[in-house]
Amino acid sequence: MSYDPRQLSDEELVQRAHAELFHITRAYEELMRRYQRTLFNVCARYLGNDRDADDVCQEVMLKVLYGLKNFEGKSKFKTWLYSITYNECITQYRKERRKRRLLDALSLDPVEEAIEENTPGTEEKAGLDKWLVHVNQIDREILVLRFVAELEFQEIADIMHMGLSATKMRYKRALDKLREKFSGIAET
Repeated sequence: MSYDPRQLSDEELVQRAHAELFHITRAYEELMRRYQRTLFNVCARYLGNDRDADDVCQEVMLKVLYGLKNFEGKSKFKTWLYSITYNECITQYRKERRKRRLLDALSLDPVEEAIEENTPGTEEKAGLDKWLVHVNQIDREILVLRFVAELEFQEIADIMHMGLSATKMRYKRALDKLREKFSGIAET
């Protein structure tokens, strides 16, 4: 029986994927198509570069492909997807941090990384990114999930394993810190 996956909701696509995978991937492909751009943007903002973001996106898509059969629908598909994304980004971030510490300890100068940061295209990402460097990692993650992934506070709290009130409080404090830091710039 033929169907148009673009006409189905996420929940209907998940049900189809349960029945079809691994022989037919139409429902899975449509789910990934819907979230691919936002998924990449979330990863790029977490990790700070497109190369790592692309690697993490590929890993997330594989985890979704193999995990979709076991997805029980206790949360929205979108929440489940960003939970996987969050965990993969954290793993990648820790790997990169360990690698940077090793390079620092060996006194190596990663010239290639510096060149990559100055390539064309970084200016358009600079908008949100220039603000995010002024908050700590957890607050940055909350802001990215809120502004880039456009998740609700409860979804962010679930993904980050935090209470709802703690999530909202950290979000508000991060915004207040950014407003305070950049209020002088807006006035000049």
